[in-house]
Amino acid sequence: MDRSLPARDSRTMTAIEDTQDPHANDAAPYAGGDPYADYRTGDFPFTELVDLADRRLGAGVVAANDEFFAERENLLVRERAVFDPEHFGHKGKIMDGWETRRRRGADAENVFPAPEDHDWAIVRLGAPGVIRGLIVDTAHFRGNYPQKVSVQATAVEGSPGPEELLDAKWEELVPPTPVRGHAANGFTIGSDRRWTHVRLCQHPDGGVARLRVHGEVLPDPEWLALLGTIDLLSVLNGGSYEDASDKFYSSPTQIILPGTSRKMDDGWENRRRRVRGTNDWVRFRLPAQGAVRAVEIDTAYLKGNSAGWIALQGRNGESGEWFEIVPRTRLQPDTLHRFKLPAQAVVTHVRLDAFPDGGVARMRLHGSLTEEGAADLRARFDRASR
Repeated sequence: MDRSLPARDSRTMTAIEDTQDPHANDAAPYAGGDPYADYRTGDFPFTELVDLADRRLGAGVVAANDEFFAERENLLVRERAVFDPEHFGHKGKIMDGWETRRRRGADAENVFPAPEDHDWAIVRLGAPGVIRGLIVDTAHFRGNYPQKVSVQATAVEGSPGPEELLDAKWEELVPPTPVRGHAANGFTIGSDRRWTHVRLCQHPDGGVARLRVHGEVLPDPEWLALLGTIDLLSVLNGGSYEDASDKFYSSPTQIILPGTSRKMDDGWENRRRRVRGTNDWVRFRLPAQGAVRAVEIDTAYLKGNSAGWIALQGRNGESGEWFEIVPRTRLQPDTLHRFKLPAQAVVTHVRLDAFPDGGVARMRLHGSLTEEGAADLRARFDRASR
């Protein structure tokens, strides 16, 4: 059954020009060789932000009205979509993405689908938060991508099922907008609301390889208070990456992901530093002011390329003075290091220095929000939940 959701207050700052030619955004048929050779992408600054729909954070595709050719779960696979021109199954071409069957009209006199017909998939965000941008990636969907896409969002706490979500109140983030085939289609979002789920719609049908939902995690302060001691730097708890000296091999955001590293590139690794007297560094912001009591630095899977030494500094407030939390300390490769602080460090930001370079898999700051920090987070949460 096709249950559509109403569109409300649509806002998008990036769109592809509509055209009278419905095939203007097609990609040429695959000509062999590198399947990404003619892939079309763009410069989207919001991709520096965490992907709220990352499976590593607990995201999932809750439901879809159709997935005849390719499963909905492919939307959230972390790796780029792959393409094998010879791979066919009982239902047709096997695609690495979410692909629905071709919609038809009501009868022989109306063979095309009605203008309002569309397919949809509902995605649970692994970390609820404020959405700043979306990537609807149609990689390898050249003539079978949707003519247009739209995206809606809702905020439903707890663990709602498909029926509850279909009956929820949804707000339109991206109105029906033309997209290109075999391309990364980016949309900048202006809403400051906090969301828990998004709904991707294909108009009228087609295939999408990947969906990325970039934004800022905004955790529930009541939940953090119940937990007591938490990892103040975890993405799930609202920690965020601000800046780094180098991100050549992998994003520093991975340092603050939940769980343990699974392989060498599941952390932060910089290039080899050749200028003496310099070092690499990365800076993070806590969700609010916190009191840190213990620190963990993990170099899992980094065996010949872990940081030689590290030091950790903190500051309280945007203009606060930096002070030492962990002095310069030798690291071991592929090892979890634990530091008990002699006194709690009250901070809003931390900076990890690697000497002279090298990788870190994970960093955790164990502690709790201060009264001031808890009040600040509650105020932000309430503003974004109205």
